[in-house]
Amino acid sequence: MSDRARLPIPEGYVPLTPAVLDIMVALGEEEMHGYAIMREVRRRTAGKRRLAPGTLYRSLRQMEERGWVVESEDRPEPDLDDERRRYYRLTELGRRVALAELERLEGVVSTARSKGFAPSARPSGAGA
Repeated sequence: MSDRARLPIPEGYVPLTPAVLDIMVALGEEEMHGYAIMREVRRRTAGKRRLAPGTLYRSLRQMEERGWVVESEDRPEPDLDDERRRYYRLTELGRRVALAELERLEGVVSTARSKGFAPSARPSGAGA
């Protein structure tokens, strides 16, 4: 049996919390330490979403336990980094879980649009 066949089915882990999905998206292209993840989420959402430190580190711990992220052993040069920082990277399983969640969300958005919901539309009866 191949390693890929032994991986859990990612659809069994969805839906994800918004915080976990934000962390996965932040880690999608590169390894990051916790504070950098918080800054990336805030930057990417133009400040609309913020991760509190407790939420971030609790989520990262749970994601590590599930095998979705691992602590990276690669470190920047000591003069460019704080040795207390822990860097995280998304695992293959974590990437598959994130993709399963994004597919699920695309389905929700598609269904909502087919029923007349659109981001620019206001609910009927909404005041100005």
